[in-house]
Amino acid sequence: MNDIKHRKQNRLNGFNYSSNGYYFVTICTKDREEYFGNIINNGMVLNKYGEIVKQCWLEIPKHFPNIELDEFQIMPNHVHMIIIINNINLSVGNKYFCSLHNDNMPWQTKLSGSLSSVIRGFKIGVTKKCRMNNKNIVIWQKSFYDHIIRTEYSLYFIRQYIRDNPINWETDRNNLNSI
Repeated sequence: MNDIKHRKQNRLNGFNYSSNGYYFVTICTKDREEYFGNIINNGMVLNKYGEIVKQCWLEIPKHFPNIELDEFQIMPNHVHMIIIINNINLSVGNKYFCSLHNDNMPWQTKLSGSLSSVIRGFKIGVTKKCRMNNKNIVIWQKSFYDHIIRTEYSLYFIRQYIRDNPINWETDRNNLNSI
């Protein structure tokens, strides 16, 4: 019997995660540790680590010129974001694309501006800056949740969900102290 555990594939099989569109992403902290601050009076109050997360979010377009930022919310132990991939203004060439095509390689690793590469860069940036304060801190759980936003209707409700997240913290499934 094979005792090796296989992780569930998180990305939509066969989908090109570097294609133009809106993507809803949730990234949780390791073991749901509340690293980023507290909810006070239905609002998020950031601590020094939360401020680092905010700074790294705002810097994403500097590192990924094909990315636009939309809605974003830092919570005590996770972040919600809507990332827009817009490759219209990029020139095609080795700066943005791998030179060898390999059909066995997942889409999210082929292009430097893919959703996975953006999230990886964001997580690395936050971790590096947080480790300046605490060299042993492990911020993030592996991987992230994503949802491809396909309609204006869906976009509206996801934006509202992100905005309302601090108000709903008491019943949030990521709140380990929720009832």
